[in-house]
Amino acid sequence: MSDVFLVGLSHRTAPIAVRERVAFSGETLAEGLADLRARPGVEESLVLSTCNRVEVLILATSAEPARRFLLSRSADAAGYLYERAGREAARHFFRVAASLDSMLVGEQQIAGQVKEAYRLAAAAATAGPHLSRLCARAFVAAKRVRTETEIGRGTTSVSQVAVELVAKIFGNLSGRSVLLVGAGKMGASSAKALASLGADHVLVANRSRDRAKWVARRARGHVRDFSELPQLLTEADVIIVATSAPHFVVTAEMVEATLKPRRYRSMCLIDLSVPRNVDPRCAQFENVFAYDMDDLQRVVRATWHARAEEATRAEAIVEAEVMAFLAERNERAALPVLSALRQRAEAIARLEAQKTLSLMGEHIDEKGRMSVEAMARAIVNKLLHAPTARLKAAAASGDTALPGAAAVLFGIDEAEPARASEPEDASAPKVAMPEQR
Repeated sequence: MSDVFLVGLSHRTAPIAVRERVAFSGETLAEGLADLRARPGVEESLVLSTCNRVEVLILATSAEPARRFLLSRSADAAGYLYERAGREAARHFFRVAASLDSMLVGEQQIAGQVKEAYRLAAAAATAGPHLSRLCARAFVAAKRVRTETEIGRGTTSVSQVAVELVAKIFGNLSGRSVLLVGAGKMGASSAKALASLGADHVLVANRSRDRAKWVARRARGHVRDFSELPQLLTEADVIIVATSAPHFVVTAEMVEATLKPRRYRSMCLIDLSVPRNVDPRCAQFENVFAYDMDDLQRVVRATWHARAEEATRAEAIVEAEVMAFLAERNERAALPVLSALRQRAEAIARLEAQKTLSLMGEHIDEKGRMSVEAMARAIVNKLLHAPTARLKAAAASGDTALPGAAAVLFGIDEAEPARASEPEDASAPKVAMPEQR
């Protein structure tokens, strides 16, 4: 029987050196979705790839296709993967969407990333009805956490954490030269944080000059050509790198070439990219301080205690939404049996009413005919009232055995519409049996 399975790795289980080998870029994600959907046993699929996690969500009979899919990206991921199934898969996904599993609990960016992952899966036709309903409920949980708790109070992005770290290292950012390499969401968030902390000499370098101008305005900064990067490394005190490039943008050789022109002045490199854009060898040079996402995670841990109480409230909201999703799913699973059972009963009642009316012929008037029809409907409704209530209650509680037992007991094939046990008499008058409302 198919169920939801989640397989992934994150900042909690894998170092950045492993995460970056499994991560997807915008160009490779569409190909990855097609590859995943084509694997035997996968009915629906979705891939979430961010700086801090790569997770695969599938509707299948086992988690194995998702596991093999991630291992095809990098065999080194084998020891870092986690797996969730059914209720636990839904709970984990809801927690991710609500930022409860984020490096920075309460950060705002993850909800948008989950929505984008669903949008891409829906566009690729890999997210079907089941994952669509799961995602819709996850978005409800995320919105409730955001509006009903104060978990997002204070620092709400990794970019802001990075900028605050710079401020702690250098003190007042006024007069310090800060270079932003990359003008995506991380770059824009960093620009906003820099402006709020008083940075007044911000340079922005990006391959798209129009995008660089937009980000520079947020930080009241200036745009420089990306081709000037070697010279900009000589000028800047702080370099924040956040691009989607799958390779090092700042290499150890580039940094080494700046040391003498800089007169060995301190340089702080912060890499917000996965895969990493700053060569980790840069940290070997004197007065060069390099931080990547794993380093920022250690900084963030110190803020957890301030959000613990709100996180507890958020966990309760997530759990309530998970239970609601599962109840809806289980009740939906019982619907085919309930529908088939009602169709079977109504067909039998219709046939017997037709036989009775045919035997009475002209001896019954319109009022009598209506009475026979009403009696047939009443018998069906009263007979099915208790079974219907019990099947719905069982489904809501997660009992999937009772609908199956009912199907066996009444000889119902859940895959096919129910039919009367006897053929209709072609000569009998047709009696319309209104649908039960």
